[in-house]
Amino acid sequence: MPSPLNHRPVLVGQGEITLKTADLSQAREPLALMEAAVRRAFEDAGAPGALALVDSIDVVSEYSWPYPDAPGQLASRLGIAPARQAYGEVGGESPVRFIHEAALRIQRGESRVAVVVGAESEYFVQAARKAGQALPWSPRNPQAHLKRGTDWLRPLAVQLGVASPASVYPFYENATLAAWGQTPAEALEDSGRIWSGFSQAAQANASAWSRQALAPEDITAITPANRLIAWPYTVRVIANPQVNQGAAVVLMDAALAQQLQVPERQWLHLWGGAAASEPEDYLDRADYRSVPAQTAVLGAARQWLADPLQDCCIELYSCFPVVPKLARRALGLPAHAPLSCTGGLSFFGAPLSNYMTHATAAVMRRLRQPGAPMGLLYGQGGYATSHHALVVSSRPAPHPLDEHYSVQAAADAARGPAPALDLRYSGPAQLETHTTLFERDGSPRHGVVIARTPQSTRVLACVPASDTQAIGLLTSPQASPVGLRGTVALQHDGTPRWHFA
Repeated sequence: MPSPLNHRPVLVGQGEITLKTADLSQAREPLALMEAAVRRAFEDAGAPGALALVDSIDVVSEYSWPYPDAPGQLASRLGIAPARQAYGEVGGESPVRFIHEAALRIQRGESRVAVVVGAESEYFVQAARKAGQALPWSPRNPQAHLKRGTDWLRPLAVQLGVASPASVYPFYENATLAAWGQTPAEALEDSGRIWSGFSQAAQANASAWSRQALAPEDITAITPANRLIAWPYTVRVIANPQVNQGAAVVLMDAALAQQLQVPERQWLHLWGGAAASEPEDYLDRADYRSVPAQTAVLGAARQWLADPLQDCCIELYSCFPVVPKLARRALGLPAHAPLSCTGGLSFFGAPLSNYMTHATAAVMRRLRQPGAPMGLLYGQGGYATSHHALVVSSRPAPHPLDEHYSVQAAADAARGPAPALDLRYSGPAQLETHTTLFERDGSPRHGVVIARTPQSTRVLACVPASDTQAIGLLTSPQASPVGLRGTVALQHDGTPRWHFA
């Protein structure tokens, strides 16, 4: 008779490695970090011999040293030959998706032992570049194209410098603070409080890159070491990709885990998950006050979480402050609720797409301890584009995982129509959102405004640094300029310029 544990997916092992050094004699390539993390994950499960049983491996997209065949090369280093070997697309949500999909394959009987793993060695790579030293690592893939926003965003956005995450997320920050009735100073205070909590979580996490707990004012004060990047974000509230970190998790069929004598106190059960996305180009979205895909995903996840929610182990993606702020509201969490048990991407570190694998490891360790009954893993990729959440627990789920986890229809139904973009418009308009980009010396480079016309179209326009009055309005801590009126005029080179009325 089949075991009732047959085809029940459980997370059984986690492994991490962090090498915080620029000493190139100790430099290890991403494949080496992945290998170490995988071996540690099986040791954590108490079943190192089960490595030979791996039939599925997902490698998270890796930027610092791209390989011709990362999954195959890793399998060779581990001495295994999984039937399924996959390399992921870039995206901070991707580890959550890979874990969710691996669990579904186990539930369908297509897999018994699965690994999700990733690593970055960007700190070593940059140290070698500065030293003019070649790294004796495995050959890089010369054809690798590392996808960036400049590949698909409109040329004007690229020209105005709003094509990187650090310059795009401020559009959401500035729109939401106005919608929530906050002044920029109040929103900054909220960011400082959240990020201070992240720094405390990082201090308690042995795998974190930065383990210094910071007070809110240490995070919000503008100093040479904490300069402005794009209003209102400073260095300390943006993700830090300059790390050497790897992480892996192991999933098993529970019947096999029992057979291998993996202690049940190590098991983490998967209760359910959800996914949805926004239009890829942020200029094609309805507004910047909300993210319907995020709301739909977290709304679906909320049904499985125990009350009170703040007693659960919550991990909300935190590339920039507006992301956990929106997520906290979508979940109905109080302002002072802990939002990370890992440390966040600024302090724990941001190994690009692989942060949520580390977060899964942290949640696994936390849920093995008495107290928190359940955990929430929420990852996000792109420019608030791709969203995936997964609910896990030390207790068995009362039902199998739902194969149909997309909540795209709900996200689409909640999303209003996107205004057409008019890049040749001249005339009156009303400011929808904005940011100001800064030089390394702290001086404004220029401002960028997104505005709506009387015809309900959208415009993107520049504010030169020489317009000090306009820059002053855009960077005032006391009042948001969202909703103010002005005009757009095309310059001789075709660039739209914003003037306040």
